[in-house]
Amino acid sequence: MIRPFEYVDGVFRILDQRALPGREIWLDCVDEQQVAEAIKTLAVRGAPAIGIAAAYGLALAARQGRLETAASLLIAARPTAVNLAWAVRRVMNATADAADRPAAALSEAAAIWAEEIAANERMAALALELFPAGRSYNILTHCNAGALATGGIGTALGVVRALKQAGRLGRVYADETRPLLQGARLTAYELDRDGIEVVLITDNMAGWAMHQGLVDAVVVGADRIAANFDTANKIGTYSVSILAREHGLPFYVAAPQSTFDAATPDGRAIVIEERGFDEVLGFGHERTAPDVRVFNPAFDVTPAANITAFITETGLIRP
Repeated sequence: MIRPFEYVDGVFRILDQRALPGREIWLDCVDEQQVAEAIKTLAVRGAPAIGIAAAYGLALAARQGRLETAASLLIAARPTAVNLAWAVRRVMNATADAADRPAAALSEAAAIWAEEIAANERMAALALELFPAGRSYNILTHCNAGALATGGIGTALGVVRALKQAGRLGRVYADETRPLLQGARLTAYELDRDGIEVVLITDNMAGWAMHQGLVDAVVVGADRIAANFDTANKIGTYSVSILAREHGLPFYVAAPQSTFDAATPDGRAIVIEERGFDEVLGFGHERTAPDVRVFNPAFDVTPAANITAFITETGLIRP
């Protein structure tokens, strides 16, 4: 199974997800500025993964005595995913009174990653309760919530992997996920590498696939879950939730407890990152649209009423 990063001999190495699936390029980060830039430009992405990356960015900064300034830099890299600030706060708390701050920072970063791996596996095991034995299930997912997004087996794709192992998975329908095609470039890539049957569809095919009876359930990840269970995830998730509700299909969100944000009362309080025009006006180096204005939110908010259950490492939550 692919990993999105590694820490080797004082260097935090990030698999550049912007180049996938065509090329596997590793970025060697030796300071917090390089890690922050990788987060901001989506070389590493996915709420749990950017939290882990930020923790290692602080471990690099600690060697130079720059923890406080690095914390501000890393938190500002992307505003929507709560895991980033959560991980930064954990490292800062762990190093506050430490005699050896670099060692404490590195130890806490490693602990955050190990906990994410364990949380992914626990979520996957608990999710089987939602899919009784005796038949197979076709799952639709949006964006990428797999190993590349978490550093473990994945949140949504961890559920998929558990179903596969239990003999209960039919196939996965992966939305391509415009504008940056994380579903096409990353989810299809991960699943195909792991021998899991995946059918790629464009985002505007999801409703028709449901209407044709091809989908049994939707499973997605999350970037921030408010106190009332409104959930921010990749743009297009809200639309998929409406389609699932219209077709009477369960809509599940798989996310670790670190993605739940009790300080955010509801979806209206979630800051939605907006990204550059070029992501929509074309793809890669190819322009596909005239020079017009663009609205490009990176995330949307699915209301709690559209969510059947949350799959967490501590149990299932039905809002």
